Amino acid sequence: MMISLQQVQKKFGARTAVDELTLSVPRGEIFGLLGHNGAGKSTAIGMMLGQVWPTQGEVKVCGYDVTTQRARALRKVGAIFETPAFYDYLSGRRNLEILSDYSAPTSPERIRQVVDWVGLTGREQSAVKTYSHGMRARLAVAQALLPQPELLIFDEPGSGLDPEGIAEMRQTIARLHRELDLTILLSSHLLSEVEQLCTRIAVLNQGRKVFEGRIADIKAARGRVLLKTPDFSAATALLRARGIITGTVDGKDIVLGAGRTTAEAAKILVEANIPVEGIWLQEQTLEDFYLDLVKTAGPEGNQD
Repeated sequence: MMISLQQVQKKFGARTAVDELTLSVPRGEIFGLLGHNGAGKSTAIGMMLGQVWPTQGEVKVCGYDVTTQRARALRKVGAIFETPAFYDYLSGRRNLEILSDYSAPTSPERIRQVVDWVGLTGREQSAVKTYSHGMRARLAVAQALLPQPELLIFDEPGSGLDPEGIAEMRQTIARLHRELDLTILLSSHLLSEVEQLCTRIAVLNQGRKVFEGRIADIKAARGRVLLKTPDFSAATALLRARGIITGTVDGKDIVLGAGRTTAEAAKILVEANIPVEGIWLQEQTLEDFYLDLVKTAGPEGNQD
């Protein structure tokens, strides 16, 4: 297991930022950590990176306890945590050289490799102050790759990026996972990006985990069926009478009964001479699921 948290709690004075959090991220997965500001995401990540000490519970990364074996636990971990800080008046390459000295000396060849990998070749000698937001984000990824990690932890990697930069970051994360076989923990407010990238997610609310599961299951659950017909009322009345549907939503969606199919619904309507212009299953989006979940779980806090 690349990340394992068992009954972890973190208190700041009287305030509980993370409460009884149990979480596991297996090798090779892209795992999403979601929650509003104040939900406890950054505190949880801070504990994984040994920057915040848990009040109680066990935090293991790469098989080692972060509180007692921090160096071993983080030896193969790269991270973008909070806002990456660079020396704006120095070149991108010089920044990487300095940052690598904080952990372990890195060869010039390795620096050249990561610069090329993130697409900064040709601009690595330019001062960082001349970089766009997207280039700074790529430099942050390069810095995270310096230790040849097996695990990457990204806290809001798309923050401040325009749509093109967000798409580039998504493609970079997918490529890291695919080509370098990395395990990735991704914390983000960009739910559409999480939906496209992650295998599983956990949702935090007021410091507590309120959900953990697979994206595929979320998209399949509570799927609605869009029915396009000139007479929605007559169509749904017939389908309800035949036991095909259990209800309607927003005057355009139907909810199929257990074991019922769109093919059955279409057949009944056509046989009754009710035109069917279209009928298809709509997957539940991660955004729909998330908003319903946090609404049910209660109000969020105001600090992370």
